[in-house]
Amino acid sequence: MNSDGPQEEMIELIPLKGQTRGEDICDAVLQCLNDKGIHTGHLISVDTDGAPSMRGSQKGFVTLLQKALDRDLLAFHCILHQEALCAQTFPAECIEVMNHVIQIVNKILAKALNHRQFRASLEEVESEYADLLLHNKVRWLSRGEVLRRFVACLEHVNTFLNTLNKSLQERGDTALQMLEAVLSFERKLTVLARDVQRGTLSHFSSLREFKDAHHDHTLNSDYLKGAIVDMQAAFGGRFSEFRKEKVTLSFPVTPLEIDPSLLKTFPGIDPAELEMEMADIADKETWVAKFKRLTAELEDVSRQKAHAAQSHKWSEIESLPTPEKLVFETWKALPETYGNMKKYAFAVLSMFGSTYFCEQIFSNMNYIKSKYRTRLTDESLQSCVKIKVTNYMPDVEKLSSDVRKQKPH
Repeated sequence: MNSDGPQEEMIELIPLKGQTRGEDICDAVLQCLNDKGIHTGHLISVDTDGAPSMRGSQKGFVTLLQKALDRDLLAFHCILHQEALCAQTFPAECIEVMNHVIQIVNKILAKALNHRQFRASLEEVESEYADLLLHNKVRWLSRGEVLRRFVACLEHVNTFLNTLNKSLQERGDTALQMLEAVLSFERKLTVLARDVQRGTLSHFSSLREFKDAHHDHTLNSDYLKGAIVDMQAAFGGRFSEFRKEKVTLSFPVTPLEIDPSLLKTFPGIDPAELEMEMADIADKETWVAKFKRLTAELEDVSRQKAHAAQSHKWSEIESLPTPEKLVFETWKALPETYGNMKKYAFAVLSMFGSTYFCEQIFSNMNYIKSKYRTRLTDESLQSCVKIKVTNYMPDVEKLSSDVRKQKPH
């Protein structure tokens, strides 16, 4: 966190030479924080994948970290990984079809000649898409997009799971917004199940076209509804940590509507003083109006983002202000009279809702570790990855002026 708001940056790329048990990971992380001079008292939240070495109840990294710090943390299971696991509740027949699609896509993309011929044929028939996407089972959660683009090359189908994937992979979203996206998708699943049951298929354009084109086929609506209900149950059984802490996650956006007694306690923030500050600000019209404007701005950004996504104008989405930036600027304007409230809001804003940034690092690391690289050291790899993923822009002119020019001999 700096004067510009929350910053997602890689602290260190730590090589584990031996085993990768929870205790090995915990020791490496604590040593790294100590070497960097980062006070562990500022640590309030940790987000990991669901591997036993990370989330094991006895010897997992999260458990051992909390024991080492002698306090509880807000421990989240990556919302992206949980969403991907929910997608695996599809019936075996659906999974088999998806696997066939993946095999076809990968076969086309695996050989350069096949790939070039396929792209040429798509351009010849003026297809909406000029290429296919290579599917990766977990790393990039691309299941919905692969299926959507593959079928769109044939019959222009829409898939719904990909919409959620896209929204969860956007940088600058708070943990609350990611949770709201999941809860919203759960409600949409109810609508989809009802749509299938009625047989109207308003939200399943490809299925409706198939039904209209094949009157001799009977649609098994109960089977399709069951698949959607099973996925809905899977979503309902996950994200428990996020649901439990929804009040805390909501604090930066709606602090005036929250009961202080329901908030999670953070180190360095006095609960009694926080409660008194929240009582004081409730009747200060200047600050009440400021949070009302924040709500309006967030609604406006969300509306613009939805409109741009519907029109496939992805560059416009990137140019929009991020929600966390809007929230940060609002809190930054508050006087230090509300210091505990500001600390609490900034703490929540600094939480990661997913490990998406780590997944990006992993992907970039694999690309950098090619057979063509000139150096094989851990230090070289770390430097290359940091340059690739950092949000900071170097001041080249200043750096150049600081370098002493070599005198000619």
